Amino acid sequence: MYVNLRLKLAEGLKARRESRGVTQAGLARTIKSSQSRVAKMEAGDPTVPLDLLVELLFALGASNSELAAIITRR
Repeated sequence: MYVNLRLKLAEGLKARRESRGVTQAGLARTIKSSQSRVAKMEAGDPTVPLDLLVELLFALGASNSELAAIITRR
């Protein structure tokens, strides 16, 4: 379940970023990180904390209900 949650959040992050027209590099600048770190986040890398994925979704404008939809998506 934990791995599935991580993958859903990672997919949601990528979809949200792309729908906003933000590049990985642009998001990285926003969070003062690197493009490669954002790529790891979007790939569901286990070294990325779940709370960081959630934080970035909120930073990209996701609401609580959108976050819930991402988590419950099949």
